[in-house]
Amino acid sequence: MVKLTTIWNQFFYSFPMQLLLNNFKRNHVLLLCWILLIAMITGNFGKYLGIPYLFLDPEYLHEVNFTSFFIIGAVLSGFTVAFQITCYITDGYRFSFVGTLRKPFTKFALNNSILPIAFLVVYVQQIISFQIKNQYCTPQDLFMYLLGLLLGFVTFTSFYFVYFWFTNKDIFKYVICRIDDKIKQNVRVTRASAMNKLDVARKKQARVDNYFDYNFKFKKVDDHKDFYDRQTILQVFDQNHFNLVVIQALILALVLVLGIFKDSPAFQLPAAASFIILLTILVMLAGAFSYWFGSWAGTASLIVFLFFNYLASQDFFAKSEKAFGLSYTIPPTEYSVKKLQTLASPDTIKKDKAITLNILNNWRKKFPENKKPKMVFIAVSGGGKRAALWSMTALQAVDSLTHGTAMKNATLITGASGGLIGASFYRELKLRQKLGEHVDPNSVDHRVSISTDNLNPLIFSFLANGLFVGLTKFEYAGQNYVKDRAFTFENELDEITSQMMDKSISDYRKPETESIIPMMILTPIITNDGRKLYISPQPVSYLNSEVLNIPNYTENKISGIDFRRLFEDHMGDSLRFLSALRMSATFPYITPNTTLPTTPSIEIMDAGVSDNFGLSTTVQFMYAFREWINENTSGVILLSIRDSPKLSEIPPQLNQTIIDNITQPISNVYNNLENFQDIKNDELIGNATSWLSIPLERIELQYESEEKYVPILQKMDSIRQNNARASLSWHLTMREKQSVMNNIHSSKNRAEMEKLRILLEVDDH
Repeated sequence: MVKLTTIWNQFFYSFPMQLLLNNFKRNHVLLLCWILLIAMITGNFGKYLGIPYLFLDPEYLHEVNFTSFFIIGAVLSGFTVAFQITCYITDGYRFSFVGTLRKPFTKFALNNSILPIAFLVVYVQQIISFQIKNQYCTPQDLFMYLLGLLLGFVTFTSFYFVYFWFTNKDIFKYVICRIDDKIKQNVRVTRASAMNKLDVARKKQARVDNYFDYNFKFKKVDDHKDFYDRQTILQVFDQNHFNLVVIQALILALVLVLGIFKDSPAFQLPAAASFIILLTILVMLAGAFSYWFGSWAGTASLIVFLFFNYLASQDFFAKSEKAFGLSYTIPPTEYSVKKLQTLASPDTIKKDKAITLNILNNWRKKFPENKKPKMVFIAVSGGGKRAALWSMTALQAVDSLTHGTAMKNATLITGASGGLIGASFYRELKLRQKLGEHVDPNSVDHRVSISTDNLNPLIFSFLANGLFVGLTKFEYAGQNYVKDRAFTFENELDEITSQMMDKSISDYRKPETESIIPMMILTPIITNDGRKLYISPQPVSYLNSEVLNIPNYTENKISGIDFRRLFEDHMGDSLRFLSALRMSATFPYITPNTTLPTTPSIEIMDAGVSDNFGLSTTVQFMYAFREWINENTSGVILLSIRDSPKLSEIPPQLNQTIIDNITQPISNVYNNLENFQDIKNDELIGNATSWLSIPLERIELQYESEEKYVPILQKMDSIRQNNARASLSWHLTMREKQSVMNNIHSSKNRAEMEKLRILLEVDDH
């Protein structure tokens, strides 16, 4: 019994165990960072947004390889060192015997490595499991991935600790020499803080019986408190802290240097690496607050937050993201109910309809006079990168199977977010083909390019722009703009689409007018009032011809505003088309909200908030031209390309926790947003049969998740075992890309495409 008690005491009062308990007891912010990282790599946090894949399958320069994992290992080393620094600065005084050891910080860090080692072990295990089970990684590739991760971690950790080894003085040097006067002057406040902590430490020291040494053996603690005076131990901590601050400054300097060159692909780190760097900075700030303010750290943090929050309310940190091509030097235009009513007046609507009627007549001329054609409307859903790839895949399949008839009969393309990115790229390819360029719109290369990762530069730009906004600028359409996160998104989108869509919206006016390509209307949402912003090279105020309008009722709200009319004096025609796509694909927290030059200023966000499927805009267009459509066509086909199943199974009601009961009212609304939109769209389309005298058919190509439509090999990976759909992200793994592209071959989608062929009377001969 005595022996068991002794073993237990040796274990419990060992330095590693006491440091671990201290972290659980006091360092909650640091502990939360480790928990968050573990939750991410294990798929317990953000799995439906694809966050775990950023760590388990990181891309660098669009490849997953030794280098990408080496970078992750390097920044993970920096985070670990920041963790050790913070723990040492904030808690070293609780274990004053450390100040009597040679190389105190490195020994402190060695004993404080349970959490970093545990994370590294779990991380390696998760990488092995994910790569083997889901990416079908070869043993050679897996070995290189792990070698890159561990080599990056070990290399940079060694660099940090070599610096500490040669710069951190120990107590024996202070017995024979006094600390440098310059260091004393530089750390005067630090000394005062440390003296207070040492006074507390005399009364409240943590018991430690042994510690882990460099020879990987435990050594008994020799308490020298009666031999060394307080001032000598204080000098050790002072000088060690000074050197640790130097390392912190180097880490911040690294971020600064990377930020300067953030537009170069070589400096765009994997998204996971950028996130770890952000955590590293937060950990260092937490350590600084804890050290300088002690038990008042929480209160000081709150005061600083409120102070910065006040400055933000006064636009002190204002750095609005702009729409490139618009002029922000001209006084802002009025944005009011009166102005909206003026821009949507009956006379304006009549003029705009006349212009679009000319386009419809040009469309009609493509077909024989004695046979009325079917009119096709294409609506694509949002959903990040998966929606972009799905819309490209679906349009290529439809166009190929109908021998180009579907795109020939298409009059209008609407939608949201990623779906519009894929559809607009395909439309551009068709335009170039019709203009005589050697382009194959149905090439698999275009699916590969549109699915290319563009999350890495976005996340790194999010990190770097906080430090570098305003330092670098570029010119577009004669206007100067800041190279911010909006620029990064558009620049990356420009790269993956081979610079084909780097043009203004007005550049599409002529081919749309001549009906060479379908019209396209983008409908991002104005956050100030929820109205749609109609972006098109054509005037489209007629979209305010409300479907359910009541005659003589004057209180109707204007549902949207024509972008070009609102910004006619601000070079609205020069709006960069990529900016229009960006505004329509404003993913929360990732893609920035765009601010437009109005009074009051308005901000724009994702079109999916109002209608993720683009069908409501299609119905409004059909209603505005219902008489012409009834007279000149033999029917209407609504081709809906959606990246989510429409008739999903109703989830069971599970036992509710207290947190569930608190969050459920809000989460239910968010989770059912698409259901609300589907119900509304079905009602609008159903009502359309009352004012259309011709047949209305619906074709829906869906990226399904139900097992009956998805082959066994296409089930999503071990991270997302109960969901066969790709994550909602701007980054897709190779398996997710295959899942999206293969889904076009599901039995339901094949049946829908065959139905479309029959409706369009496609002749294989």
